[in-house]
Amino acid sequence: MSQQAPRTGVPVMILKEGSQRTTGVDARRSNIQAAKVIAEILSTSLGPRGMDKMLIDAFGDVTITGDGATILKEMEVQHPAAKLLIEVAKAQDAEVGDGTTTVVVLAGKLLELGEELLEEGIHPTIVIDGYKKAADYALKVAEEIAKPIELTKEQLLRVVSSALSSKVVAETRDYLAGLVVEAALQAVEMRDGKPYLDLDWIKIEKKKGKSIYETQLVRGIVLDKEVVHPGMPKRVTNAKIAILDAPLEIEKPEWTTKISVTSPEQIKAFLDQEAEILKSYVDHLASIGANVVITQKGIDEVAQHFLAKKGILAVRRVKRSDIEKLARATGAKIITSIKDAKPEDLGTAGLVEERKVGEEKMVFVEEIPNPRAVTILVRGGSDRILDEVERSLQDALHVSRDLFREPKIVPGGGAFEVEVARKVREFARKLPGKEQLAALKFADALEHIPTILALTAGLDPVDAIAELRRRHDNGEITAGVDVHGGKIADMAALNVWDPLLVKKQVIKSAVEAAIMILRIDDIIAAGAPKREEKGKKKEGEEGEEKKEETKFD
Repeated sequence: MSQQAPRTGVPVMILKEGSQRTTGVDARRSNIQAAKVIAEILSTSLGPRGMDKMLIDAFGDVTITGDGATILKEMEVQHPAAKLLIEVAKAQDAEVGDGTTTVVVLAGKLLELGEELLEEGIHPTIVIDGYKKAADYALKVAEEIAKPIELTKEQLLRVVSSALSSKVVAETRDYLAGLVVEAALQAVEMRDGKPYLDLDWIKIEKKKGKSIYETQLVRGIVLDKEVVHPGMPKRVTNAKIAILDAPLEIEKPEWTTKISVTSPEQIKAFLDQEAEILKSYVDHLASIGANVVITQKGIDEVAQHFLAKKGILAVRRVKRSDIEKLARATGAKIITSIKDAKPEDLGTAGLVEERKVGEEKMVFVEEIPNPRAVTILVRGGSDRILDEVERSLQDALHVSRDLFREPKIVPGGGAFEVEVARKVREFARKLPGKEQLAALKFADALEHIPTILALTAGLDPVDAIAELRRRHDNGEITAGVDVHGGKIADMAALNVWDPLLVKKQVIKSAVEAAIMILRIDDIIAAGAPKREEKGKKKEGEEGEEKKEETKFD
């Protein structure tokens, strides 16, 4: 690309040939349009009555889901603004685990309404400042609206069940919510005097077969492994578990070594010595009371034989993450040196048993009095159902974690957005100049969420928003859209609640994304490298390599 030099008028090459530059209004319009397309795709999936998407990848694999994070993850987009919006949604999912669809829809609406202001001649900086001030005020209002809750099982169930209502598995939401809350209460711990939930201690294991209602919570750890030797017991009660980060086999030396053998007796002596070493390992584990051995590494066939003779159940090549969960659940210490293992290093469990689940065998470590790590074993009729249930459980677990981080809730069904929009409009009237217009557009964007919910419920969106505004003006701050009943109703009476943390993060992320895109007034896209240049570069690189080889010869 070339530009005219200011005095001479001679074109000056600035950018590589083939590069493209889009500036000003065209650049903003391109970015906003791309973001609006992504928001439009997701908008129909918002809420409990939202539609699902069928996603087909390059290999023909099909994913059917209504989960915003999954839809965005599977989409292959090229436009940088669309990619930016997807990254924001991923950050939302990583931070709070919910609200990904809402954040994209809200960001898209903010950009659409911001574009209207730009077309009226308002400078982007004024729009950005108005959005920032409106968002800051909205976060304050959110804190005022929020209702503190006690972290009881009943309260957690209400919010988690509400979060699952927008998933493909909505019909089983009460059953799954019960499993999620039980798992969360088992894994939660106190840190600095506050409850803290680390989701790393809740394992989700999938196995095809039966129905979703056969999904179960195991108060312990389920290993997708089987007992290594047929002669070992398949069931051990009052288990004393040695958890190893060491192999029960003769390790190969780090350096290449040679052993000169001149007779069969020497070979036998060598093998006998190996067997004796392995036997000493097994004898030591048995002497400290271990009747179950679980290792991250391998177990030699000879060691398997000795373990079986001692009546010890053994499992090998267990994932590191599962080893850590096992240690936490059973109270064991991870043993790195078998010779130094002590009785106090062992973990305990009421039962360790190999069971057939579906077509495969799994090892259950359970009946632990107070396990701090648990497993949700997911069942379902197909791999797609299993994947969708897993995604739904992950989201529900994140919602549980959000409540432990900040035990406050706000009304769902669009009630929160309508009330915040009402307050923001009052605040906007106090702003100077044209920032007021941007703040009013921010309020309109918030109301886009209940508008979509009304559409999915079969309501007239104009009438629904008018009714919601009237009720909120009369002080009914929990009035929202009952998508199942197809009417405006009291969300508190219906127990439809959302975590405050999710809603706050939605506002922050959506505004940040909108502002980032509105700031861009110049797009410079590099051209694809020509084949000739690629060839020359490769030849040059090869030449350099040859020179280096000559230099070191």
